[in-house]
Order: sequence, then C-alpha cells, then structure tokens
Amino acid sequence: MKLTFLGTGTSQGVPVIGCHCEVCQSLDFRDKRLRTSLHLEKDGKSIVIDTGPDFRMQMLRESVPRLDAVVYTHEHKDHTAGLDDIRPFNFSQQTDIPLYGSPRVLNQIKTEFSYVFAKNKYPGIPRVLINEIGNLPFDVMGIRFIPIEVMHHKLPVFGFRIADFTYITDANYIAPEEIDKIIGTKVLVVNALQIQPHISHFTLEEALAFIEKIGPETAYLTHISHRMGMHQRIQEELPKNVNLAYDGLKIHS
Repeated sequence: MKLTFLGTGTSQGVPVIGCHCEVCQSLDFRDKRLRTSLHLEKDGKSIVIDTGPDFRMQMLRESVPRLDAVVYTHEHKDHTAGLDDIRPFNFSQQTDIPLYGSPRVLNQIKTEFSYVFAKNKYPGIPRVLINEIGNLPFDVMGIRFIPIEVMHHKLPVFGFRIADFTYITDANYIAPEEIDKIIGTKVLVVNALQIQPHISHFTLEEALAFIEKIGPETAYLTHISHRMGMHQRIQEELPKNVNLAYDGLKIHS
C-alpha cells in the first residue's frame, strides 16, 4: 500500500495569511502545509481520505490520474470543502464517485453541497454515491477499513486502520476500547497541532505519549500548526521512529 500525505497542515494551512513568524516565512518546502488529507493506493485502487479546500492543488501536484472513492473523517470545512473538485474525475472516468462517511458527516455534506443532491440537477455538478458508515469495519473497493472513533473536543471523529496502518487526525482523546483497535499497528499517523495545550488537538507531547503507548515501528505526525516550530528543528528532537510528516511525503505500508 502506497500512501501520500496530500496535506499536513491545520485548518488555516501554513503559512497562515498575514503571519510573519519564522515558520510562515520559512523557505523550507517542508514548512509549507496544505490542509490535511491522505491519498491511498492499493491493488490498483485510488482512495482519498478527506477533500479539504486544497484538494484541487493536491491532485494536480501529485498528478493523481484516478479517484475511486473518498472517505471522510468528519465534517469540518478543512476536511470537506474541496468536494466540488471531484468533477474532473467524474468526466474522465464516466463514473459517480462513492463517498463514505458517518450519517452526521454525510448530512452536513448534503447541506453544504445541496446542489449536488437537488432533484433537478444543474449540468456538470459532481456525481456521487452516498455510503453511510458506522463503528463497524467496512470495505472500500475491496480494501478493509476499521473505524476508530476519537474525540475532537466534543465532536466524535473517525480515524481508520487499514491492515497494519492507522491514520488519526483531529483528536485530543481516544477511549481505551478504541485504542485496542490500534494495538499492533506498524505504521501510525496521528495529529500533533503544536507544543502548547489545545482544546481539541493533541499537543506534541501528548502525541508522543500516545505513540509510545501504541508502540508502532514507525510513526508520523500530521495536522501541524505554524506554532509547532520549524520542521528541521522539531524533527531533530523527535525519537528515531517518529517523523514530522510533510506535504508530498510518500510512504509504504
């Protein structure tokens, strides 16, 4: 399974508009972070987790030729706003694109993109197939996803385990029964917003403690704010098996 970090930034991205901090002014490409999203390729299938506001740029940057499905973690705009840009895939593939999300997430998408679901549809709008998911494992194009419910302050959010790979974003608490689903993961991705405490995201310290509890062979940090600090500086301080992810990073699991 090939995995590409399409974006590793927080809801505002990095650089932040109008900010003149050293991270936002950095010339290191690893300090340029689009909104968080992941591209998964397995058995000839192409699946994206979350279509944030930068979805179009991410697809162009990575030259993604095909999209078979989209899986959503939750309904916040930095994870859904780019849905309209699946249209070129509709045209080139002549297929509807399946969307997978909880009923709450799909209802929010139906509200925000109401024209997609209108009875009398405008020509050229996105064509989608709705698939509700819950806490039970589900298949996407023959690929098994195990949902992991985490808390984003008071909002339930899904992370996903696919074989020996687990992807978690927008979490600040994970219940013991959900942690049990993660144990045995070889490659773990988890959010680490910044060093200072935050109401709805793991800090760097909290993310590292969680990684130590799970004990993966390799871990990657994502959903990173400009307040985290310079990529090179933070990377030098991390344990050997932990990496600060960056946009465009490709790994295999």
